[in-house]
Amino acid sequence: MDAKVPIEKYIEILKSRGFGGMLVTDHDSYKGYRYYKDNIRGKKHQDFLVLKGVEYDTLDAGHIIVIMPRDVKLKILELRGLPVTLLIDIVHRYGGVCGPAHPCGERYMSYANNRRQHQASTMRRFDFVEVFNACEPEDSNEEAKCIAEIYRKCVTAGSDAHRPDCVGTAWTEIPDDVENENDLIRYIKQGTMFDYGGVLYHRTTKDRIGPLNKILVQLFFVYNRLGGFTKKRKRKKELGKPDLKH
Repeated sequence: MDAKVPIEKYIEILKSRGFGGMLVTDHDSYKGYRYYKDNIRGKKHQDFLVLKGVEYDTLDAGHIIVIMPRDVKLKILELRGLPVTLLIDIVHRYGGVCGPAHPCGERYMSYANNRRQHQASTMRRFDFVEVFNACEPEDSNEEAKCIAEIYRKCVTAGSDAHRPDCVGTAWTEIPDDVENENDLIRYIKQGTMFDYGGVLYHRTTKDRIGPLNKILVQLFFVYNRLGGFTKKRKRKKELGKPDLKH
């Protein structure tokens, strides 16, 4: 919804900068990855690894990055608005891993700035923490790093790139033998401490609009609640199925 870059453009930019792959994490959608699978995989860019993920908008804990096993397809992960505890239950039930994106970022969008009363108990259930986000300020990333250290979590970094000039601004170094989502999940579950890094991107929307960003954050709260409400019936239908995979 909010990214303006075709997936093949991401690949071309990253390859030009020496990257060997990427994890696609669109908001509440696998559409970008589906396009790659149907139109690019096996035809072009065969020297570049593209893994499937999603950035899920929870009801009460901001944005959560989810990585599911290669052959698991859950429609519920494209229906925003689940409570974070239920999301974790579903992800773990089907062998996936999850962790908070930019956990100390903007209110309503980030785990630590939502319902603090469940922070400790839920943090223990996450599999990893994004500790460097190229679109977050330095203090936000430092706080995220402290959380990961306290809870002894695997760490990742991400560019959060919605524009071409942000692509490749952050990286996580994963082992060369990772060939699919199952391999990456295995390393995360083992608690592998990946090397990571990047540079901060200072041309985000919040950087450009300054104090007006507070209004944007409030609008996101309304947008997220309305979006979750409109998906309520579909979520209920999916949750009522004896097997969520289809």
